[in-house]
Amino acid sequence: MIPDDSLVAAASGRVAAASSLEDLVTLEGELLGKKSTLAGAQKALGGLVPDERREAGQRLQAVRREIEALVAERRQALEETARTARLAADRLDLTEVLASEPPWRGHLHLVQRTRDELEDVFVGMGFAVAEGPEVETDWYNFEALNIPPAHPARGMWDTLYLDLGEPETVVLRTHTSPVQIRLMQMQAPPIFAVMPGRCYRRDTPDARHIPTFNQIEGLVVDRDISFADLAGTIETFTGAYFGPDIHSRLRPSYFPFTEPSAEFEVTCTICGGTGCRTCSLTGWIELGGCGMVDPAVFAAVGLDAETWSGFAFGFGIDRCAQMRHEIPDMRVLLENDVRFLRQI
Repeated sequence: MIPDDSLVAAASGRVAAASSLEDLVTLEGELLGKKSTLAGAQKALGGLVPDERREAGQRLQAVRREIEALVAERRQALEETARTARLAADRLDLTEVLASEPPWRGHLHLVQRTRDELEDVFVGMGFAVAEGPEVETDWYNFEALNIPPAHPARGMWDTLYLDLGEPETVVLRTHTSPVQIRLMQMQAPPIFAVMPGRCYRRDTPDARHIPTFNQIEGLVVDRDISFADLAGTIETFTGAYFGPDIHSRLRPSYFPFTEPSAEFEVTCTICGGTGCRTCSLTGWIELGGCGMVDPAVFAAVGLDAETWSGFAFGFGIDRCAQMRHEIPDMRVLLENDVRFLRQI
């Protein structure tokens, strides 16, 4: 018997009625297996004359392909149904947990909140906020800041260079000072601005240092700016941000882009100035550096040092967060420990 459309129609009904993958496997054997009607018809082809055998064989293969397609379509539908059932069975019902306590909402990270607060303090003091790229050229990051190639001051930073352009010409910025250069190139004095942002150094992490950190720098350029203006600005900021019980002090230091230069320190908020592990038993925490803008920096951006004077300062935002919130070890800021994050 040569299969016809009635066989396909009957197979279609039986395939559609298969309710599980196991039933479909059994049915597939009955419709397409060795004992199926199709298998019997295949064997009967040998008794036909050549012309009839060719025509019957073509029809037989067409019917087989139609039935195979029906089985494949039904198998896909049953597999999808089984997958949905498995997902529903594995689903966790968290309703009881959520009902027992209100959902906990996230919030800005402490470092970001500290940055926002610092910006608010300096804006209140009359400063504007400026930003720049984290990937800088060697000229902006070093040379324009009076740190030429082979200058010993480059040893103050273990620098992370990028594989772009000529070797050691593109760097992950080690400070936000390049933004000062860009700002002086774009804007004529007077300038009163702060520059917050992320910086990178190959520092070994410890209680007061992390290799990826956030910094904020300030720049003032105008006529008749003195070191006294710098000291007053630092003390005003310290009291406004940390509170009236915390003070600053300046200690002579060296920076290639300022002259004279100083480190500025604030009273250790962990111990209140009595001395602890965080402040190395000194009672003071170094917050950053500052000084009068070096004439060589003015020359790099085309400003006349005889007409203009100014000061610059910079310090770590992470360090401010550590001091204000009395965090003994700065490394917890990068660990994403939920127990710590929920406290802040």
